[in-house]
Amino acid sequence: KTYNDKTVPVHALKGINLEISQGEFLSIAGPSGSGKTTLLNILGGLDSASSGKVNIGDKTITNLTKTELTNFRLEHFGFVFQSYNLMPVLNAAENVDFVLRLKKLPRYKRKEKVEAILNAMGISEYSNHLPSELSGGQQQRVAIARALVTKPSLVLADEPTANLDSETAKSLVDIMEEMNRKLNVTFIFSTHDPLVMDRAHRLIRLVDGKIANDKKK
Repeated sequence: KTYNDKTVPVHALKGINLEISQGEFLSIAGPSGSGKTTLLNILGGLDSASSGKVNIGDKTITNLTKTELTNFRLEHFGFVFQSYNLMPVLNAAENVDFVLRLKKLPRYKRKEKVEAILNAMGISEYSNHLPSELSGGQQQRVAIARALVTKPSLVLADEPTANLDSETAKSLVDIMEEMNRKLNVTFIFSTHDPLVMDRAHRLIRLVDGKIANDKKK
């Protein structure tokens, strides 16, 4: 991936060749500017590579149209962001329900799924609370619930513990690891957090846009 290729080029990723299996619990780590968020965004179809391709299962997502890619993300991906990205005018349940509305599920099915995932995340009592009425940890639990409610095959999490205290971060990693184990959901994190790096079952370190180390534990 190269930015500003027509002016002063910035080579964010160089020669990445990577295979990730279904059900992995993987962390991409590296210093600021190493390319980890760029790599995560390309894997999730939120950004496009300057060259090369991304295959998810039997689908080459780099060949999809914008509409096809949007639909593919909705069916297969869940996203968790550092800043939570919750809609401030919707309560916790409505934020989780939003992605199910996009899938056009009937109301009763959406209600069942939302209640089940909020309960699994331990925040069912806060279902009617707006994001502004929740702590950072509670907001991130809602964000994780939103990512998981569609039962995606892959969850991409960009610095999901960055704004959290260590105890809250640990409890959220516990939950995500349990979901990984129970549902065989693939988790890919980009992170600076030693806790997430330590708990990952595979750790990929990027330096200057290249894979410096790829280690399974």
